[in-house]
Amino acid sequence: MKVEFAPLNIPLIRRIQTLAVVQWVFSFLLLAQCCVGLFLLLVLGRFWLIVALYVLWLYLDWETPQTGGRRCQWVRNWTVWRYFKDYFPIKIIKTADLDPQHNYILGFHPHGVLVAGAFGNFCTNYTEFKDLFPGLTPYLHILPFWFRCPFFREYIMCVGLVSASKKSVTHVLSREGGGNAAIIVIGGAEESLDAHPGNLTLHILKRKGFIKVALKRGAHLVPVFSFGENELFFQVPNPKGSLLRSIQERLQKVMGFALPLFHARGIFQYSFGLLPFRKPIHTVVGKPIPVVQTSNPTQEEIEELHQKYLKALQELFEDNKEKYGIPEHKSLIFI
Repeated sequence: MKVEFAPLNIPLIRRIQTLAVVQWVFSFLLLAQCCVGLFLLLVLGRFWLIVALYVLWLYLDWETPQTGGRRCQWVRNWTVWRYFKDYFPIKIIKTADLDPQHNYILGFHPHGVLVAGAFGNFCTNYTEFKDLFPGLTPYLHILPFWFRCPFFREYIMCVGLVSASKKSVTHVLSREGGGNAAIIVIGGAEESLDAHPGNLTLHILKRKGFIKVALKRGAHLVPVFSFGENELFFQVPNPKGSLLRSIQERLQKVMGFALPLFHARGIFQYSFGLLPFRKPIHTVVGKPIPVVQTSNPTQEEIEELHQKYLKALQELFEDNKEKYGIPEHKSLIFI
């Protein structure tokens, strides 16, 4: 395989952007394991006081990821996130106002491999979310599993990540006065296995839990489509029915998260590695779908609202696809 190396005269700013993405990929793939390893070293090293104090802290703080988290504006304002955003670059596009007197569920599509667009837009202060949607506080919901990792949980809560449990979403949407946006990656881990360049398959037809929560809490629904999310990595071919896909799906059911075999570029060359390609990400936030609060929604009401959401998502995609390089003949595939 011919290796394409990066030129030596690349501007320093681009080198810094690459390093910013290196630390993000490391945080996503390895930091949790390193934190668990550090905790085990403390145990094996007989640092009993530190271990005891942290275990006590975990006991007292265990529910925090399900009760709004503990964001830190200092961490969200780290300069490294500006370089991270500019690497791709990541941009958020507004199509309608979101009244801060209401609470919202923002359905994020597609999952992609590492959900770069969702992180850049909702977990840092370097895109225009605060300016475009004043009065709204975003909460990006992720698998509860990650909040069981010692030390790592503290770090991810600082950027505004919270648990994707029903209790957590309900807590965000139950806050009086409005102004809260629960961002849910609807396709979940399963959808990441279809995150191939050019693929427009969304796992959504059976995903109706967020619809039920929206009805119970009276939270308006907002479809969000992130153009370019699936273009950041290649994946080893894993069509439905293949041996690899079967193994991935079984592991996903056991562990709760998927293991896509992805690759893209490296730090000093463009031929292989785990860094994403420099591809623009345009996250388009759609128009809100008003939802009337219903304490006990019927199945018919859930189905009706689900169909409204699918239609709104399809329209959002069709209205914007040509602006962001999607051929006119291509459309979303719902499964």
